[in-house]
Amino acid sequence: MTSTSERPVDAAPAPGGRVRRRRGVQPWHLAAAALLLAVGALASLFIGVSDLTPLDLLDADESKATVFWASRVPRLVSILLAGSAMAVAGLVMMSLTRNRFVSPQTAGTTEWVGLGIVVATLAFGSTSVFGKMAIATLFSLAGTFFFVWLLRRIVLTDMIVVPLVGILLGGVVMAAATFLAYRFDLLQSVDAWMNGDFSGVLAGRYELLYLVLAATVVAYLYADRFSVAGMGESFAINLGIAYTRVVTIGLVIASVVTAIVVVTVGNIPFLGLVVPNIVTLAMGDNLRRVLPVTALTGAGFVLVCDVLGRTIRYPYEVPVGMIGGVIGGVAFIWLLLRARTRGVS
Repeated sequence: MTSTSERPVDAAPAPGGRVRRRRGVQPWHLAAAALLLAVGALASLFIGVSDLTPLDLLDADESKATVFWASRVPRLVSILLAGSAMAVAGLVMMSLTRNRFVSPQTAGTTEWVGLGIVVATLAFGSTSVFGKMAIATLFSLAGTFFFVWLLRRIVLTDMIVVPLVGILLGGVVMAAATFLAYRFDLLQSVDAWMNGDFSGVLAGRYELLYLVLAATVVAYLYADRFSVAGMGESFAINLGIAYTRVVTIGLVIASVVTAIVVVTVGNIPFLGLVVPNIVTLAMGDNLRRVLPVTALTGAGFVLVCDVLGRTIRYPYEVPVGMIGGVIGGVAFIWLLLRARTRGVS
């Protein structure tokens, strides 16, 4: 048997407490991924209903320049910020709950945000987007901490049951939000808020997303602490980590990021679940090493979904949430089957 002192330096605890070694990801893999992301970003800038090419910008066409700077650039920035932040939020929740299938989408966090939006609209109908975001954040925090509190009081032997509990809880919360929305004729508004879509992103209507960049930086600074906390409370305390404080910070980051993204651009299904799983399967579970790659992969995932949504039915547009739901759903089923197969074997 290999003693603790003989473990490789880059080995890190998996969410279930098992140490996994780093897989073979070469620098050229990252360079290729960065190149693909750059190509996708370039395509995003020049794909849309309005015909726009780089030559139009060189010709100093004022109307084309207005479309570029007021619509295309804000849309690209919001895609990159939302995708990277939600992927990081899923990675943090996956590590802290020690379960590979826990994310803001499977813990009911996004549904709590939806309920917060409905309550904010009913109680403060004339409030600003920032006010709605603040109320949605409070609901998101309350729902996430309730989910964690619930997990600590339920004995579950199968890791797949944990996200099912969150999905059931989220379904109850969303049912309450839908009932309130139906009762006060807000169903269309709720659908618009909750469906991930970047078509309405314009200059002056996406700047709140810069807050998630700060949350992502904080998550990177606490990455090592999150890794240790993911090994369990007793282990973290023995290493001198303030376990409760670290877990609280991680859950606050995930909740705030989810609330900001949902309020600004809507919900993107499976993003915080699929991307962290794929990255950690390739690179291991050392959060400090995989967090930047997870952020880039999440941005690339949303970017690909957005480009597909704009080209499948051109000149019409399919919402990013729908494309992400289809792709993410297939990937989620693959992850479930893979986990079940490995568990049986």
